[in-house]
Amino acid sequence: MLISFRPVDHLTSTIRQDHIYLEPNTIHLWGIKLDGSSQSMAQGKQWLDAQELDRAARLVREDLRRHYVLAHGVLRAVLSRYLGVSPELVEFDRSETGKPLLARELRDRSAITFNLSHAQGRALVAVSRVQEVGIDVERVRSDVPVENLSRRFFTQSEHTTIMQSAPEQRAAIFFRYWVAKEAVLKAQGIGLRGLTGCEIILETDGVKKDVRVRINSRLLDPLRVRLLSCDPEWEAAVAAKNLDEVRQCGLDSQ
Repeated sequence: MLISFRPVDHLTSTIRQDHIYLEPNTIHLWGIKLDGSSQSMAQGKQWLDAQELDRAARLVREDLRRHYVLAHGVLRAVLSRYLGVSPELVEFDRSETGKPLLARELRDRSAITFNLSHAQGRALVAVSRVQEVGIDVERVRSDVPVENLSRRFFTQSEHTTIMQSAPEQRAAIFFRYWVAKEAVLKAQGIGLRGLTGCEIILETDGVKKDVRVRINSRLLDPLRVRLLSCDPEWEAAVAAKNLDEVRQCGLDSQ
């Protein structure tokens, strides 16, 4: 499955109230380009809560502010389709570990879970029910100090794999590990503090396969992580207990 990224205007230009039913243990993925019009930006601001608006205002760069507002606005637009409410009525709480989740009333009524990742002008939203889910997307960047970062934050086996690869492939392999780790830790609600204790065991070809995960030297079961095919120079992964039904949404007028 190749992840496609649709313009954010596709989701923000019209408020849709049609309901999307989501089977338990199914995961829907929404890929979005955060290059929206001024109308999308204004609409996104109207949907954000005070805490989000404050965080956006504190971002120094204008492009980061725009991407933040559009990503969190479109998250509400996506979730509203599953909840049967307007985007402005989608409210969030946070778990004890800081992971965003639906406000209790919406959560109890729908059992919907979600996760958002955005980077370099693109966003991925994962939506599921009953099970926790984590998602991450990153652009492969050659200016990242791969050797230093992998030595500091990755396991010895991961670092060795990266450094034994061809120099022109190291950045892509580094980010492949990174998105898989991030997806796992976000599904668990742990965050980056668990980075060094999370080991990803990739197959030789890596892409398009479920991969094994070891947390603190123990194989993690039944949490699974799947690498997702994106455009060149992008890596993405999704993690959950059940990955048997994963499909992309938002490619048509749905």
